[in-house]
Amino acid sequence: METHKKKGIRLMSLDALRGFDMLFIMGLSAWIVSLGNLFPDSTAMAWLSRQMSHVEWHGLTHHDTIFPLFLFVAGISFPFSLVKQRSKGRTTGEIYFKIIKRGIVLVLLGFVYNGIFRLDFDTMRYASVLGRIGLAWMFSALLFVRFKTKINILISWVILIGYWLVLWLLPDTTDPYSFENNLVGSVDRLLLPGRLNDKIFDPEGILSTTPAIVTAMLGMFTGQLVQLTDEKCTGNKKVFYMLIASVILILIGWVWSYVFPINKKLWSSSFVCIVAGYSLLMFALFYYVIDVKGFSGWSFFFRVVGLNSITIYLAQRIVNFGQISNFFFGGLASKFPEDVASLINATGYIAVCWLFLYFLYKQKIFLKV
Repeated sequence: METHKKKGIRLMSLDALRGFDMLFIMGLSAWIVSLGNLFPDSTAMAWLSRQMSHVEWHGLTHHDTIFPLFLFVAGISFPFSLVKQRSKGRTTGEIYFKIIKRGIVLVLLGFVYNGIFRLDFDTMRYASVLGRIGLAWMFSALLFVRFKTKINILISWVILIGYWLVLWLLPDTTDPYSFENNLVGSVDRLLLPGRLNDKIFDPEGILSTTPAIVTAMLGMFTGQLVQLTDEKCTGNKKVFYMLIASVILILIGWVWSYVFPINKKLWSSSFVCIVAGYSLLMFALFYYVIDVKGFSGWSFFFRVVGLNSITIYLAQRIVNFGQISNFFFGGLASKFPEDVASLINATGYIAVCWLFLYFLYKQKIFLKV
């Protein structure tokens, strides 16, 4: 039975997957690296530890999937939000206003994350993860409301193919996808004020936000599929269609990567396809287990994180959870060798962050943008 069809119940798989994704930002990556250090001769653990950091330029690790998966999940939730808003009688103009407001708020929160209150505007970084989520989601949502699905599918392909052609054809260089000579960096150096994250390039810059719109849009298409009633499409069929679409997207991205490398910092079109395929696969798994089969108890740990994902992202920038963790776990960690102590500290950090979110959960405090 699909539990999200019951009146008043959230699509729990969305919150759980969002929480699973954010957990890596909340210390799970460091925990896995610390665990790997306990097994220095293990090839499997060495590989897993390497997945917990970004590639320098071309290529893909698990850590490179965290950001686009979050954006993809944000896309899935929008069709549900849209139906809710329309059921309340909101006009299209009011819906547009709310979409734009949310996008702007996320951009402003990105400024907060990057330290706008230091008032050092000349050296501040203006591009941000939250800013990209806000802008990519906003433009995708505006298109989703304005056009029918077939038109949005066409727009998505035009964006991905157009982005590839622009990056390939415009720069006067033999390697248009290099770190030094790509068009994305040129646009950022010309138009972005303040400091770029990588001095001459910013991974959340202006031009590379364009293909990120498609990442959110693919999530919205997924949300549309999930919205179908049992009479039109059962839960099992939805999962099957997701798996097929996931394989197709990954294959398209893999083939495309031979001419347009997989690159998170460029948010290349091949990267969009492959990571969307991965995101769809992960959502299909969570959706099948939690919402189709109804096995949801195990997901509570992740849902506590997922319900306040932006809160913990910002809070880690403001609150010294490491110091709090050291207060409670530092003494225990000091009694063990360095590698074990590192694992204890990483465990303590996750525990402190999670308990903070659990307190908010119990108080029904959720940061909604």
